[in-house]
Amino acid sequence: MPNAELTPYLRDRWSPRVFDPTHELSDDELRLLLEAARWSPSAGNTQRWAFLVGQRGDATFTELEKHLSKGNKGWVANVSAVIVTCFQTGAAPDDQETPYLDLAEYDAGQTAAHITVQAASMGLHVHQFAGFDHEGVAEAFGVPDHWRVATGVALGRIGDPATSEVHEKDRSSRKPLEEIAYAGSWGTPLA
Repeated sequence: MPNAELTPYLRDRWSPRVFDPTHELSDDELRLLLEAARWSPSAGNTQRWAFLVGQRGDATFTELEKHLSKGNKGWVANVSAVIVTCFQTGAAPDDQETPYLDLAEYDAGQTAAHITVQAASMGLHVHQFAGFDHEGVAEAFGVPDHWRVATGVALGRIGDPATSEVHEKDRSSRKPLEEIAYAGSWGTPLA
């Protein structure tokens, strides 16, 4: 059971697979979600992340659907939008310096977390996923070789569970703090 004192945006977070296929995200809502990502922390303020953004029915979304894993094809088709996170892995041809590349993946993860919290504040749900052909997406969208496609962030409103299979794993449990927070030495639980 989550801690009741957590903000509801975190406490009530889960990853549904049942989305409302009629819900549309406005351009302003999508922009606000991307602004939340843009303001996430970044090592040395390098901001070595970027996004591929598709709204259901547009050309980007349609192309992204072609690369989904079998398990994700059905439910992703009903989301309002997908944001694919990408991060820089090497120097661009015109870069003189590339500090903090070792933290770019971590920083990209923070952008996804910021999108998730902002979405919750807007009454939306998020399901982050990695089940797609990353190389195929990179090729289809011309992602430069010094960038890596990371994860998908599916956004929308909850749909009617009666219209689709709800997976029990969508509401996963978490390890107790004693198993993940240590003090003094590795494996010694934080008091």
